[in-house]
Amino acid sequence: MNKVLSFGELLLRICPDTGGEWLQNNTLPFYVGGAEANVATALATWGVPSAYFTVLPENLMARQVTGYLQQRNIDISRIMYQGQRLGLYFLPQGKDLKNAGVIYDRDRSSFADLQPGSIDWDAVLTDVGWLHFSAISPALNSRVAAICEEALKAAVARGITISLDLNYRPKLWQYGAAPVAVMPRLAEYCDVIMGNLWAADKMLGIPVDAAISESSTKEDYLQHAARTSEQIKEKFPKAKIVANTFRFDQGVAGIRYYTTLWADKQLYHSAEYFADKIVDKVGSGDCYMAGLIYGMHRNLPLQQTLEFATAAAFQKLFITSDATDQKVSAIEKFIQTYER
Repeated sequence: MNKVLSFGELLLRICPDTGGEWLQNNTLPFYVGGAEANVATALATWGVPSAYFTVLPENLMARQVTGYLQQRNIDISRIMYQGQRLGLYFLPQGKDLKNAGVIYDRDRSSFADLQPGSIDWDAVLTDVGWLHFSAISPALNSRVAAICEEALKAAVARGITISLDLNYRPKLWQYGAAPVAVMPRLAEYCDVIMGNLWAADKMLGIPVDAAISESSTKEDYLQHAARTSEQIKEKFPKAKIVANTFRFDQGVAGIRYYTTLWADKQLYHSAEYFADKIVDKVGSGDCYMAGLIYGMHRNLPLQQTLEFATAAAFQKLFITSDATDQKVSAIEKFIQTYER
């Protein structure tokens, strides 16, 4: 069976508390992450042949991290070892997060220092039937953006299905190119495009209706998702599937969550989920993307695929890590027993 290959930067997420207790305790929680690694981990957990390609320094820590991925049943044989350092990001945790935000430490990482023309895509794409990447990679610099296009051209030439997650990270787009000047060129190669209305605006130039807001009804959002999806399909004819997530904060730490999937001129929408309190938002979108790939890889009906992906993503909100560890059976049971 052909493998799903996820391509992107492997990261360590480090989580200082906002009160500064980590300085007194000399401890810092950390997690292995990166959007594409999260997708690879979920797929491997669900029994899909999953491979991961990134670039890491040749040192003990990098080898320990890749060993950790291998223990999760991810094929790491394609990983390149060169350069000087792992990429990091810091995400403070605690009660007072008003002025806290993500801090990236990714400059001059092995992945960010990649040069166009340095990757043997024939070798990397061997036995691959699906290639997944996200907009986080081309956000790093123009070289990595060019490498993403190399990968996509090579994948298209081999008839490989391509999926794109429109992760919008404004703090990363600092090299002088606006996302909308880069991402449309890459989206042209993609069969599955996932994101939300606002990411499609920022990254693909598909405008958000000025009248839409968090006070709008679910029906308003569904209608907008249908219009946006149709516009994406018109602008990027290769896209067969367009998916959107809707995650709204409810109170102090509550959440409201549902999603849509557009295919063959039809909009599907998921069940709607609510929670008074969540544990960790990181990786929920990656879990959703993995759920879509899982369903399509298994040739499940589109509605069933959407429900699985949505439930998996919602459940990820209660797992403290970057990637899910839930089995298929647990997700399916949750779908059947959730009280709406």
